[in-house]
Amino acid sequence: MYESDITRFMREYLKQHPEEVESQRKGRAIWWDKTPAERSPAPSMRHAPKAGGNEATFEPSGGAEYTFRPDDNTTLKGGE
Repeated sequence: MYESDITRFMREYLKQHPEEVESQRKGRAIWWDKTPAERSPAPSMRHAPKAGGNEATFEPSGGAEYTFRPDDNTTLKGGE
């Protein structure tokens, strides 16, 4: 069975450096292995493109600048 040079290198490297396997597990736990409660809430769909393109998602305020209204799932500071 064919095995690429890179695959062979990685197998030998991980055999010689078992601490890297534990480091991989920790990194995966930080970025990927999360329960639904630990994940971020779903983003607001307020700025999602509408049928026909995304031209309806921007409101020109003048010049080349554009502004967005606050998302409907954000909380304002100071009771505003």
